[in-house]
Amino acid sequence: MLNVVLVEPEIPQNAGNVARTCACAGARLHLVEPMGFHATERNLKRAGCNYWNDVDIERWPCAEAFFEAHERDELHLFTGAAARGYAEASFGPDAYLVFGRESRGLDPALIERFAGRCVRIPMRAGLDSLNVSNAAAIAVFEALRQQGFPGLV
Repeated sequence: MLNVVLVEPEIPQNAGNVARTCACAGARLHLVEPMGFHATERNLKRAGCNYWNDVDIERWPCAEAFFEAHERDELHLFTGAAARGYAEASFGPDAYLVFGRESRGLDPALIERFAGRCVRIPMRAGLDSLNVSNAAAIAVFEALRQQGFPGLV
């Protein structure tokens, strides 16, 4: 199963949009603490996601716990600091698409630790980043496209 990882997400609406993408695509969502909001059903419904019951969600107490558990798995860390574009990557069916905080992305130590697994979404010079929910949707559907959109109609 394709996996989307939000490391310390800060904005519930973004997490809600990513959850909607995961529900529609059949991907698992990993939420890595600490988060900038309480992931209660009430807060998440307010964030505009009616699909929380259709999403396989796994929560992690911290980034180190997640990366220790998955460092040998197929990780793709999305960061503007990467030289390689996401379209150059091959995404397997059990890939982990990893996204950082809205305010500052992934920690530099993680980018350095997994430098060979970092990819970027090309954009115009001088612009920082896309909204994390947009970036996640781009990544999820590229991974699924490469796999022939398994299980989707």
